[in-house]
Amino acid sequence: MSVALPTLCAMTAPSAFPARISIVTLGVADLARSAAFYEALGWQRSTASSPEIVWFRTADSALGLFPAEELAADAGVPSGGEPSFRGVTLAVNLESPELVDAALATAVEAGATVVKPPAATGWGGYSGYFEDLDGHLWELAHNPFFPFTAAGQLDLP
Repeated sequence: MSVALPTLCAMTAPSAFPARISIVTLGVADLARSAAFYEALGWQRSTASSPEIVWFRTADSALGLFPAEELAADAGVPSGGEPSFRGVTLAVNLESPELVDAALATAVEAGATVVKPPAATGWGGYSGYFEDLDGHLWELAHNPFFPFTAAGQLDLP
């Protein structure tokens, strides 16, 4: 008689550190100006917003805007001064290269600066970058290998 052994997945306990990013908070120089920028992209401000912090709901997380010096103080680190590249980008994946171009045009109309115009990539996609009003880098990309769910969430294999 053979007995099926449990798989490794079945024996693994749930992680105390779930693999999810719930909130990204950006430190901004002028909260009202930055909130207006993201609203000009077509993002809707959450009613959870307050005069101290502005929230936007995304497909599967939330984006917060908070004054940079207050964010540094909250984290217990010195304020960084002028924005510079810190090895982090935020990305919005889109369903086609045409949607990447349209999204970039919307960002530029809202006041963004193009850092790298969209172009075909070596990995088979289409991608470009812009800076928001506070120097945060955003990538707009079409990756034909990463489909979307019906709810518009990335369906990463």
